[in-house]
Amino acid sequence: METSIAVFRGKGIRKTIHNNEWWFSIADVVEALTDSTDPRQYNAIT
Repeated sequence: METSIAVFRGKGIRKTIHNNEWWFSIADVVEALTDSTDPRQYNAIT
């Protein structure tokens, strides 16, 4: 399993490859898209 960091809008997003698919950290993606200092405050369930 390969793990690395992708850069999006100057922010690091953790990613790993599993079964030939890239998986990204949702918390890192939310932080990059919203510029939030606490990306875990966003809930999928509303």
